[in-house]
Amino acid sequence: MKRNTSNSLLFFIFLLILVFLTSCVISVEPRKSHNRERKPRKHHGHGHSQSPASSPAQTQTFTFDVLSFGAKANEISDDSKALLAAWEAACKVGGKVKIPAEHRFLIKSVTLQGPCMPHLTLQIDGTLMAPPAISSWPKYSLFQWINFKNIHSLTVQGSGTIDGQGFNWWTSSQIYPMQKKGYYSEQIPGMKPTAVRFYSSNDVTVRDIKIINSPLCHLKFDNSKGIKVNNITISSPENSQNTDGIHLQNSQDAEIQHSKVTSGDDCVSIQTGCSNIHIHHINCGPGHGISIGGLGKDRSVACVSNIIVNYVSMQNTLYGVRIKTWQGGVGMVKNVSFTRVQVEDVKSPIMVDQYYCDKQVCKNQTGTVVISGVKFDKIYGTYTFQPIHIACSNSIPCTDLDLTDIQLRPSQKYNGFLQQALCWNSYGKSQGPMMPSSIDYCLRSGGGYIKKISRSHDSVCY
Repeated sequence: MKRNTSNSLLFFIFLLILVFLTSCVISVEPRKSHNRERKPRKHHGHGHSQSPASSPAQTQTFTFDVLSFGAKANEISDDSKALLAAWEAACKVGGKVKIPAEHRFLIKSVTLQGPCMPHLTLQIDGTLMAPPAISSWPKYSLFQWINFKNIHSLTVQGSGTIDGQGFNWWTSSQIYPMQKKGYYSEQIPGMKPTAVRFYSSNDVTVRDIKIINSPLCHLKFDNSKGIKVNNITISSPENSQNTDGIHLQNSQDAEIQHSKVTSGDDCVSIQTGCSNIHIHHINCGPGHGISIGGLGKDRSVACVSNIIVNYVSMQNTLYGVRIKTWQGGVGMVKNVSFTRVQVEDVKSPIMVDQYYCDKQVCKNQTGTVVISGVKFDKIYGTYTFQPIHIACSNSIPCTDLDLTDIQLRPSQKYNGFLQQALCWNSYGKSQGPMMPSSIDYCLRSGGGYIKKISRSHDSVCY
């Protein structure tokens, strides 16, 4: 009898435990389901949204709209602080700064600085506008307008526009000598700001956007590495002075492609300290063409190597492909290839000038930036003044120049005086069909001793 009573008690306790566990499961499961369906919350109350994750491994993405940080977008109020605040927030988490479409933001000189979390994006779908009045630019901000500094892994993209509003800068520089007569009263600074500058930044991509009407250079990369520029449009009037399209200095490993550049100076300018640069599928003009230099000014050291320019189209430019150096410089330009370049109504399609001078008179000097290993291949189209101008240093001539399949004929639109091809102190070889025929006799053969002298200057750079 006692045994039956004990068994009944144990069975009753077991039933109580089972009921308790079942009630716990029923109360917990609906709460888990509710958490999965909950909408993502806004971050810090500033309108930053987190994209819902499709799987636990998917990376979170945050968007920081400048309108949520107080931007007015009325073309009058200064929206610089809003842009900086959005940038600082995105910098901490590696998110996206959004410049929304159909809005125009007045931005004064700003520095968007790192280091930041990687995979940062500046999404420009609206318009960023520089101050139009010269007097609104303080002296400390005259080097650049929008400056990116110490950034790693950044993409600047979108369907929008960066407008430098440089008309007053160009006009003022043109009528500056008339100031004493009262035609223009505002003092003109000696320095003009570059529109967009990247300094000491790596793994940078700029794509799809428009950069227009810069006071000076439109897009500049300085002391940077791992650069990609794709499908951008750069535009300023032909008479806008010194408005280079893309400017590279002390930068390596860059690819510039599938873009259109119209400016008052070089479409692409490559300066000292650049190597491993590939420029292709660029439409250039009006402007001054694609240039390496000027290098070696004021007896400075200049080193440029491993440059490839191909599949480029140029219309109504002063020059096509050009290397220019100052007398008295030190260093070397080597391993450069200009291939498949189409020119239309270009003043001088091929130019190497070691006597470059932007003044009326420059002092003759014996030192030079050595030029060796430059290839011009399949340069064809029309010219308006001189097909080839290669003027090399008297002290150290150019060596290992190649002219291959050059087809240049006078433009039918130009009826003035046309000069023959010029080659001075230049060694190399010509091959393939040539037009005009004078190119066949342009380069000298030999120059073995001069090559040894040229190679001795390579140690300055490497």
